[in-house]
Amino acid sequence: MSFLTPLALWRRGGGLALLACLSACAPAAPSPLVSRAHPAIVSLNPCSDAILAEVADPGQVLALSHYSRDPRSSSMDVALARRFPATRGTVEEVLALHPDLVLGDTFLGPAARAAYDRLGIPVAQLPIAMNVADSRAQVRRIAALAGHPERGERLVARIDAALAAAAPPPGAAPVPTVVWQSGGIVPGEGTLIADLLRRTGFASFSAARGMRQADVLPLERMLADPPRLILVASDAHGDGDRLLQHPALAALAGTRRETLAPGLLYCGGPTIVRAAARLRQVRASL
Repeated sequence: MSFLTPLALWRRGGGLALLACLSACAPAAPSPLVSRAHPAIVSLNPCSDAILAEVADPGQVLALSHYSRDPRSSSMDVALARRFPATRGTVEEVLALHPDLVLGDTFLGPAARAAYDRLGIPVAQLPIAMNVADSRAQVRRIAALAGHPERGERLVARIDAALAAAAPPPGAAPVPTVVWQSGGIVPGEGTLIADLLRRTGFASFSAARGMRQADVLPLERMLADPPRLILVASDAHGDGDRLLQHPALAALAGTRRETLAPGLLYCGGPTIVRAAARLRQVRASL
């Protein structure tokens, strides 16, 4: 999804030249993490945004990513995200905030990483959580970096409680389900949403048919081999609503259609709590 691509707007135009000047002229500073009990942090990714807002003191959060202010890309409560400053991820913006730590992702460009190293700003590059276990580990890591490991444990306990509450009854058959995104894109096996589907009583219809992450499931193929449930990942203004309302789907008498907010698909942490609650609600409606 687009908001998980690198935040590299600083590369455009003369960004690299300015960055080179900053790196050459600014003195390298020792890491301030050794002198503060609770570091001041900038987050560049909506997934780390959501976790950081839960486990850090508000005063520690110097800025979140601009994605978390947009309902179309946020994985946290937008009203909460808007209480914090935001950046578009440029090195210049981050440098102006004087953070003790930057939370990035594995897509952070090597030039940006080198600039942070040169300027003495520690960077934690966090991979995408591909399953619940990955997410638990990421919560614990961010909480430890923020200096509040106990808050990470509380968030992990909330995640586990939400998943336990959403687990299907013993012996219940998994419901064959397609998660259908804009343009007919489906998530494959080895993704967080696939793990959440399994844990909450669903079976990934696309993964069972050998489809991989970001493969496209055409409408015609779905009509020829329909699942029991279609979860259309759409917002109030997205293409997903048009797919959900396609008249051909009305012919699938044995297929239920429901919506799933796109912001529930990719990020772990507190997002899992909301995703589990929604999947529990959908399964109960069946």
